[in-house]
Amino acid sequence: MAIQRELWQNTIIEGLFADNSFMSKAVNDDVYVNQGKKVHIPNAGAPSGVEVNRATVPATAAKRTDPDVEYTLDELTTNPIHIPHADTVELSYNKRNSVISQDRAALIDAAAENILYRWAPTSANFVRTSGDAVAVHTPSATGNRKKLTKKDVLALMTKFNADNVPQADRYLLLDANLYAQLMDDLTEGDQRAFFASADAQRGILGQLFSFNVMQRSRVLRYATAGTLSKWSAAGAATDNAAGLAWQLNSLSRALGEVKMFDSTDDPLYYGDIYSFLVRVGGAIRRNDKKGVYALVQAAAE
Repeated sequence: MAIQRELWQNTIIEGLFADNSFMSKAVNDDVYVNQGKKVHIPNAGAPSGVEVNRATVPATAAKRTDPDVEYTLDELTTNPIHIPHADTVELSYNKRNSVISQDRAALIDAAAENILYRWAPTSANFVRTSGDAVAVHTPSATGNRKKLTKKDVLALMTKFNADNVPQADRYLLLDANLYAQLMDDLTEGDQRAFFASADAQRGILGQLFSFNVMQRSRVLRYATAGTLSKWSAAGAATDNAAGLAWQLNSLSRALGEVKMFDSTDDPLYYGDIYSFLVRVGGAIRRNDKKGVYALVQAAAE
């Protein structure tokens, strides 16, 4: 009987990870990552006030109180992974390189979601979807939700304009399903104008109502009461998917370099051990929370 040979290709199919280019669209606090545990952002207090044709002098002087916004840095680490010596000499593909690239990508993915949680506004800064009923798409959720429409993005723009948020550098990050719903609601003319304003190098898919629209496989998820539901937690039947809208100067992010720890030719494991670490943090910069809104699904019949 002939010997059965096992054939291995010299490449390995790597995992897929989300587009995290949105992280660069905020004030960069990376310089503080290795200087301490907490970052402070001073905010200017209220202006002193203006009086027309002042009748009484001397005027009364008052101190200005400047509130402080602060955020702490989290330390994210991967589980150590063991590569036996045999895997370095018997496999046709480079397992060490695969481990390093995959774990590093997974760590950055986790850091990106950590930053999204820090940026997520409360229900006071929600704009709800208003379209026709569509099937829910978040894990474990059931029923229908109202579709995202261009009318909802217009409502976002109105909120930003009413708050005197600068027109430049506005961004809207949508998950894959919400983005598809928005595209379906645009007319052919709308779509042509939208895609004509795309900037692939910056991760911008197009512009709509002053917002640079970006996409990620998943963005945010809120419970029915409006509280944030992290992706690491079990989903609920009433969860609602959400996108995030912001102006660049309204958000901060701090992301350190990915540090790799290694123990090669470890005598206890008869192989190599690798793990990774990154420090990350972020916050809404403004004490009044202006310039940041969540675009949240509304329940539908």
